[in-house]
Amino acid sequence: MTQTELTIAVQSLPHAQGLTVLHRATEGASGYDLVAAIAESVTIKPTARTLVPCGFSLTMPIGMEAQVRPRSGLALHYGITVLNSPGTIDSDYRGEIKVILINHGTADFTINRGERIAQLVFAQSLQPKFTTVVLDPKTTLRGELGFGSTGMARMGEPKTS
Repeated sequence: MTQTELTIAVQSLPHAQGLTVLHRATEGASGYDLVAAIAESVTIKPTARTLVPCGFSLTMPIGMEAQVRPRSGLALHYGITVLNSPGTIDSDYRGEIKVILINHGTADFTINRGERIAQLVFAQSLQPKFTTVVLDPKTTLRGELGFGSTGMARMGEPKTS
């Protein structure tokens, strides 16, 4: 598989001095590690949330977005996740990248300077043109059926729960 060359401009901010921003742990990793660019440790109490600066800003081409995603290890072991997951960074945003973390765990969780807190995945952001129509819901088996509808009797299977 060939990879298309893509350049994204990154500006490291003064409070990130000494930190490695946007690092992939392995060659096959999709996500780039986001680290906490904080001067002092921050503790998140259970059910609380906090905004953690990452110490850089970036410039992406139009038609791209960056998605802030949780780290699976933090979620599994401590209940720490990205509150608005995935967080979307639009191509025209020029401010510092920050992460909203929430503690769904039962114990306080402390974040230290330079600790990996989330990951950033880059993706295409389609910008379609829209046309106004009147949709006929009967053109598909599912139609207007909503949440959990794929298991309903109307679709040919008995609902199991």
